[in-house]
Amino acid sequence: MIRMFKILMVSLALAFAINANSAAQSGDAKAGKQKSITCMACHGADGNSPVAQFPKIAGQVAGYIAAQLANFKSGERTDPIMGGIVGALSEQDMADLDAYYSEQQISGGSITADQEQQARAGEAVFRGGSAEFNVPACMGCHGPSGSGIPPNFPRLAGQHASYIETQLLAFKSGERNSPIMNPIAFPLSEQQIKQLALYISALH
Repeated sequence: MIRMFKILMVSLALAFAINANSAAQSGDAKAGKQKSITCMACHGADGNSPVAQFPKIAGQVAGYIAAQLANFKSGERTDPIMGGIVGALSEQDMADLDAYYSEQQISGGSITADQEQQARAGEAVFRGGSAEFNVPACMGCHGPSGSGIPPNFPRLAGQHASYIETQLLAFKSGERNSPIMNPIAFPLSEQQIKQLALYISALH
């Protein structure tokens, strides 16, 4: 079952990538840098947010940021801060911001010595999934190094652990909707989610 799920996810990733690359609006990174001034307050000067509440968006896979901005604008994804920001953005603005941030270098994360055991438990799920709950390996969609698969499967490596944990809990509860992530996150325990988040945050 898990093997079949992995194959399905990889096939979806390739299909999404082909479709998006052929249809995505071309972005201008230089223009995106100028337009990123509003984003800096939460996401940092180069997309490396210094506050764990806000995600690092530097080095994100091309196409993902534009897609998420569009989701915020349409209301498919909700957030009180982002909802007020995206209203004035055009498709070109989103493409430009996407181009700029995808070219930036994400800062590396790290864990403490006392977190290593938990991170290793998270590694087992990231690389092997959970046969007990038919949960596929995270790397099937996000890559062995967590670098993501453009444009639909985002980079996770180096992200703030608490942000990853918050999003996985939102997928688990249904607060954040995704036909792929909801059934994956739902059977995971809060402890497993915390362990996964720690491991992913330390990936480079």
